[in-house]
Amino acid sequence: MSTDAPRAPLDRKAISAEISHYWRVSVVEITGSTQDDLYQRATTSDGVAKSVIAAEYQSAGRGRLDRTFLAPATSALTFSLYIEPKIEKEEWSFLTLLTGISICEALTSLDPKITIGLKWPNDLFIGEQKVGGIIAQATDKGVVIGIGINVAMNSEELPVENATSLSIVGFADLNRNTILAAILNHIEVNFQMWELGQSFIDQYRKLSVTIGKEVEVTLPGGTLIQSKAVGISEFGALLLENHDAITVGDVVHLR
Repeated sequence: MSTDAPRAPLDRKAISAEISHYWRVSVVEITGSTQDDLYQRATTSDGVAKSVIAAEYQSAGRGRLDRTFLAPATSALTFSLYIEPKIEKEEWSFLTLLTGISICEALTSLDPKITIGLKWPNDLFIGEQKVGGIIAQATDKGVVIGIGINVAMNSEELPVENATSLSIVGFADLNRNTILAAILNHIEVNFQMWELGQSFIDQYRKLSVTIGKEVEVTLPGGTLIQSKAVGISEFGALLLENHDAITVGDVVHLR
């Protein structure tokens, strides 16, 4: 199979050739979850900052709130990375949003005609449809970030009704090696600038598809809040018109 084919295999050498030597990329054919694998490493003596695990297939992939994420082999880009921020731990909550910004920038660099938006706190949207998601787990020293992007899926392979894929929207480059390398490069630059004190709030606001929408938020425990999303705090909380600041919750856009 050509390395340019839409479902070409992940190639560690091809990825590593396009990124800095600080990243340590591993590719596996099958695993339960790259997130679980890397989190286990990160919480033991095997944990190394800037480690990346990418998988062709996850048998127990999951998204935020432990929702199942399953995709046919080679149809999605599923990977996790581990970083150790040199910044106060109370600020780590913004990392999920910073990762979303980086992914949007990376995908736009590969195909400027496609507009990627961010639904708070962790979903990647094209129009009104989800194309990917992000999860994050903190350790004592750092954060493990998991990313899943629907790349080559056709409509029958989509995981949920309101989903789409890069292939379906006509994305210019479906090579997952190229996409992964671009994402890691943008994460690295943005992460370094963030550690140096640069604010990314304005970038996030421009990419947000949640700000300005009437939303329903389900809080842990089941409490429902309906209000208008009006902004994002410096630490990434969703600010509502009723003066609530949501740090953890499941958000639905109301039509």
